[in-house]
Amino acid sequence: MKKFRTLLVACALILGASSFVNAQSKVAHIASQELVEAMPAFKAAKSEIEKLNKTYEAEIRNMVLELQNTMKKYQAEAPSKTEEENAKRAQEVQATEKSIGDYRQNALQDLQKKEIELLKPIYESARVSIQKVARAQGFQYVLDSTTGTGVILADGKDLMADVKKDLGI
Repeated sequence: MKKFRTLLVACALILGASSFVNAQSKVAHIASQELVEAMPAFKAAKSEIEKLNKTYEAEIRNMVLELQNTMKKYQAEAPSKTEEENAKRAQEVQATEKSIGDYRQNALQDLQKKEIELLKPIYESARVSIQKVARAQGFQYVLDSTTGTGVILADGKDLMADVKKDLGI
């Protein structure tokens, strides 16, 4: 009877341990930022954003140059003009400075909107592909191992190669 009880306890322990092993989650990792930056669509989007940024910078530079030329002209003519005309010109310069500042602010907002518009589908595509590959390989959790995201050790399965393959990179 004592042997039977010992055998029963041993079986219970083995079954409990195997249940515990099966209950553990499968975890993988991927450096999502590295993945996104490797995508051709990301490179094209960044190029388009840089091109738009250069266009805005050139326009602002031209506006500032034009304002500087106007200010030099007004300063040179100031002694020969009346105080009323000089005051009017000063207001005109201030209005132009304000419009340049407004334009700069609008340009920054437009760049941010364009960046979101172009990058959101790219990040979404990466996320969907990561989920697809992780589910196909039976992973329950995927950690982002991009530097600075809080993952200190990433010795588990790295999904980067599989996800790149899924995305055709």
